[in-house]
Amino acid sequence: MSKDYYDILGVSKSASQDEIKNAFRKKAHEFHPDKGGDADKFKELNEAYQVLGNAEKRQRYDQFGSAAFSGNGFNPDGFSGFQNGMNFDFEDLGDIFGGFGDIFGFGSNRRASHQASRGRDLEIVLPLDFLEAAFGGQKEINFSKNTTCSRCKGSGAEPGAKIETCSTCQGSGRVARIQRTILGNIQTQATCTNCNGEGKTYSQKCSQCHGSGIHRDQVKLKVKIPAGINDGESIRLAGQGEAGQKNAPAGDLFLHIKVQPHKKFVRDGYDIRTTETINISQAILGDKIEVETIHGKVKLKIPEGTQSGTVFKLRDKGITKLHNRGIGEHYVKVIVKIPSSLNKKQKQLLEELNI
Repeated sequence: MSKDYYDILGVSKSASQDEIKNAFRKKAHEFHPDKGGDADKFKELNEAYQVLGNAEKRQRYDQFGSAAFSGNGFNPDGFSGFQNGMNFDFEDLGDIFGGFGDIFGFGSNRRASHQASRGRDLEIVLPLDFLEAAFGGQKEINFSKNTTCSRCKGSGAEPGAKIETCSTCQGSGRVARIQRTILGNIQTQATCTNCNGEGKTYSQKCSQCHGSGIHRDQVKLKVKIPAGINDGESIRLAGQGEAGQKNAPAGDLFLHIKVQPHKKFVRDGYDIRTTETINISQAILGDKIEVETIHGKVKLKIPEGTQSGTVFKLRDKGITKLHNRGIGEHYVKVIVKIPSSLNKKQKQLLEELNI
């Protein structure tokens, strides 16, 4: 008797692949046996989804019906992972049932026989003084991290030890096993316990790293600080993090910049702002004053009649922009100092000037 897979999943014949997938997930949650659902209904749902969830099989079904997939149990395309003919989309079941997929090993067959772990990324806060950040340069840092073992060169074996292909997994790092479940017999793969997934064994472990291929060490590293880097920015040093297991790639090192404030200069992007104080006569009559910049001292002309709070710009006296995109400016704010006390003669002069 032909089965209506669309009806089983509760979708129309014009449903998109995403709609079919979502419908299967919803109903699978509802009828899953571990959640108190109907095991037969769950198998039927999976049967329907295995056909409609595959564009090619769906086309065959639309032409010939479920008879196109009949035979010795539901086993389209000769899948042999289940001994009783059941076939599951491991990726979908892993998404739907989370830990349930891990229990039965869903998806494990897709993994490589053994992949050594990449080294961890490291993060370090790197303090810089104001001028170090402005001009850049080299800075040496010291820190502790896992490094490749210098004795065994990361292999984990004592130099001269005999290394052989694992007799249990024949070098694959994985072993197959059959599990009996409510859904039937399931063939899964697990990491070989004899070689811990490496695919090889050795007669003696390295005496320095005890077989891990890595050991803790204090390292010194010279770092190039780019001119113009600012507080809160980061530098990524590829491969300078912790060493990976058994010569796997190392992680990266991230330096988070912390710029110390300056007693005189205030940074504004790539510009610098400072404040200078002048007296009344300088403001009225004009003058030339000396201004300190990060590039050295320069003369600033104060024109006659300068008002307190006036800002002057010193071109190209700021901070070098990253990637050599120019130089910022230096802005000088002038404050006119008003004397707090005047003698009789000074008061008389001001009254005569009427200012």
